Amino acid sequence: MSYTTSIGRGDFMAYISVAQAAKKWKLSQRSVRNYCTLGRIPGAFLTGKTWNIPQDATKPTRKPKPSKVANTVLQVLKAEQAAKQHCGFYHKIQIDLTYNSNHIEGSQLSHEQTRYIFETNTIGVEDNAVKVDDIVETANHFKCIDMVIENANYKPSERFIKELHGVLKNGTSDSRKAWFAVGDYKRQANEVGGHHTTRPEHVAAKMKELITKYNHKAKHTFEELLDFHYQFEAIHPFQDGNGRIGRLILFKECLRNNIVPFIITDKIKMFYYKGLNEWPHNHERLIDTCLSAQDQMKAVLDYFKIKY
Repeated sequence: MSYTTSIGRGDFMAYISVAQAAKKWKLSQRSVRNYCTLGRIPGAFLTGKTWNIPQDATKPTRKPKPSKVANTVLQVLKAEQAAKQHCGFYHKIQIDLTYNSNHIEGSQLSHEQTRYIFETNTIGVEDNAVKVDDIVETANHFKCIDMVIENANYKPSERFIKELHGVLKNGTSDSRKAWFAVGDYKRQANEVGGHHTTRPEHVAAKMKELITKYNHKAKHTFEELLDFHYQFEAIHPFQDGNGRIGRLILFKECLRNNIVPFIITDKIKMFYYKGLNEWPHNHERLIDTCLSAQDQMKAVLDYFKIKY
């Protein structure tokens, strides 16, 4: 029940209690008292310990919570990707990861040419001839990194891995070969570093087994990520592009497991390859190589003041 009180010159104003206001506005009584204390209800006043609230007072609107500042590696990548921000962390990752992953697989594009393609969507060629496939796969790799960022929180799947391969090899000379499966598992046997890989007819079963076992756990350690990477490269499921797809998945899984991601550069590629070869009987070389690459990434994160 409301009540009235004189406010001078014979005028009267109707007031309601905290309980009545809470029922009217569908709030808790505690919230109404807090609004009164904070001065959010004009005309409300205390009589002893009791709040008097004008009957015609309107329900205070909630102040929007301040948006959280992106400060983790994945949050920063997503925020800068969405904003199409130049010269930040996302910009650097796109150029450095694409250049290095393509370069150790034989691309002749320079780091500067890779940067130029990303920033201008054009290619500057000076004296040396450039393979069209190098240009196409560089542009495609940028798209793959975006896919990795957008899907970082999801567990890896065969479908996603095939989609990555389909994007990476789209429009290349390989895509015009009848026997080359773009976005699907290989049709012909291949080798890596002189070692046999899984035969085409067994790839689907091996990949399903690998991913099912890996996804059985919600989170993974650094060493477990490297083991998955080794198993993937040993299967070598695609006709070409396995190294780049494998490193993209490794980068993605670092983000998903809150592990600092890293880039295998040309300077450490031989240690990386030796580490993969030795993995079945010795994990130390690959772990040390990747930890060294991770230290380089931490220096970059420190520069951009990104938490890890």
